Amino acid sequence: MTPDHAPLTRAELASLLTDAAHRVSGILTADYPTAASRSYLHPVLGALSAGPQVICELNDRLEEFVADDPLPATPAGLFTLASYASALGWLTESLAELTASVDRICTRVGIPTEPPVSAFSAPASMKQGHDFDFSFSALELEAIRTAADAAGLAPDDYVEVLSESLLAASRITDACMEISGGLLEDATYVLDEVTDHVRLGDGPDSLPTLVRSLLARMETAK
Repeated sequence: MTPDHAPLTRAELASLLTDAAHRVSGILTADYPTAASRSYLHPVLGALSAGPQVICELNDRLEEFVADDPLPATPAGLFTLASYASALGWLTESLAELTASVDRICTRVGIPTEPPVSAFSAPASMKQGHDFDFSFSALELEAIRTAADAAGLAPDDYVEVLSESLLAASRITDACMEISGGLLEDATYVLDEVTDHVRLGDGPDSLPTLVRSLLARMETAK
C-alpha cells in the first residue's frame, strides 16, 4: 500500500509554479552557436534547442506532483495542477509550431535558387502584407550580401527566410512570456490566499490565469 503523504502547502505549490515560470522564461535567454552558413536560423535556434529539455523537466515535475495521488487533495492543489498542466500543454504546442516553422525554412533553403543578383531589393512577397521596413542602409545591404553569400543564398531569399525566422522567434517569445507570466500570477494567488478555498467555483473567473487565457484563445480562433 502506498503511504499517505501530507498535501503540499501553499508555499510549496506556489514554488512549483514559480519554478516552472522561471524555466519557461529561461528558454528565451538560451543561446545556440550558429554557423555563418545558417545565420538566418540564429533567432530560433536557442529556443529550439532549450525548449525540449524544459518540457521534459516540467513533465517530470508534474509526474512527481501526481505520483502518490491521481489528483491533489486540496482546492489549492487542484488549482495548481490546472495551471501547471495548462502551461505544459501550451508550451508543448508552441514548441511544435516553432519546429514546424523551422522545418519550412529548412525546406525552403534546400530548394535550388537563382544565382545571386548584383542589385538587391526586398522580395515582392515581403513588400506586401507584412509590417516590415526594408529601407536598408548601404552598410546593412553589404552585411546582408555577406551573410547571404556565406549561407549560399540570394540576398532576396536570405531576407525572406530571416524574416520567417524572426517571426517564428517572435511567436515563441510571446508564448513563453504569457505562459511564464500566467504561472507567476497563479503562484502569487495560491501563496497569498488567506484560506485554502481558492477560486474553484463556476464561471471563468474561478479558473487559473493560463486556463482562462487558453479558453480566450479558443474563442478567438472560432
